Amino acid sequence: MSDEKQRACAPFRTMIGGQALIEGIMMLGPEKKAVVVRRPDGGLEEQVEDRVLIKDRHPILGTPFIRGVFNFGSSLANGVKALMFSAEFYPEDEETDETPSKFETWLEEKLGSEKVYSLIITLAMVLGLAFSIGLFILLPTAVVGALAWLAGEMPMWCRNLLEGVMRVIIFTGYLILCSKTKDMHRVFQYHGAEHKTIFCYEAGLPLTVENVRKQPRHHPRCGTSFLFVVIVVSILISSVFFSFVELTNVFARMAAHLVLLPVVVSITYEINRWMGAHDNLLSRVFTAPGLWLQNWTTFEPDDSMIEVGIRSLELVLPSQKGKDAW
Repeated sequence: MSDEKQRACAPFRTMIGGQALIEGIMMLGPEKKAVVVRRPDGGLEEQVEDRVLIKDRHPILGTPFIRGVFNFGSSLANGVKALMFSAEFYPEDEETDETPSKFETWLEEKLGSEKVYSLIITLAMVLGLAFSIGLFILLPTAVVGALAWLAGEMPMWCRNLLEGVMRVIIFTGYLILCSKTKDMHRVFQYHGAEHKTIFCYEAGLPLTVENVRKQPRHHPRCGTSFLFVVIVVSILISSVFFSFVELTNVFARMAAHLVLLPVVVSITYEINRWMGAHDNLLSRVFTAPGLWLQNWTTFEPDDSMIEVGIRSLELVLPSQKGKDAW
């Protein structure tokens, strides 16, 4: 076997992960966070920051089954910041210079630009999280509640099953519909570039456009897999919970789902960490649905997108080789 093939078969898994943006990619390494965006003029805009992990500031928050919720919140904040940074280079109407509204001017005078930016980030996080919870958690409960009201008496096991099926249908349908829009299709192409670049790095190959292009676009440690496992775990936990606590009122069931959500996220986080560290039959079964869903959340990138993926990964490589090993 050639040296190149040996490197490609090396069982190395990196903890470096990324997120596709508007004409760009964010990469998170063990020491740094990098955002690389392709500007309208063709150049690359780079933003690199040192990372301070939550567990380093507050060790207790790195404890298993506690760290999941806080790491999820941190990832959400980083993602929103990176999206806003990438969006700055692609305004909706480049020819129109919009003057700030009176409300925007008042906010900046009272709070300062940095606090206004933090406020916008927080609001974006809250709205995004509320939308996700409403669409994937609460809406299925409301729909099944309406069906139960129309059909009359419905066994609890049937109600739990229908809510679970509705969650999977809504989640899958949402991803498919997003993939059909022009702008999201390009974002998902950058998603493919991110996966291919990480695969190339894990294979031990030089980070060149040619090497990255040959890699698969479906990655087992993708955020899509995490979200799907969240839905599966929520189905299992709610089924167990509602088998002991028979709640038929729609609003009471919604409240119960909200209370259980931190538990669901914590358990899912630990499952995904385990899946990332193992390659066996069980881990492949867990990752299979997420890989299938990536047919709609990743697409083949062009070379310019691959260049963005390579540059963003290069910027977060650890100073000490192997520090990013899973």
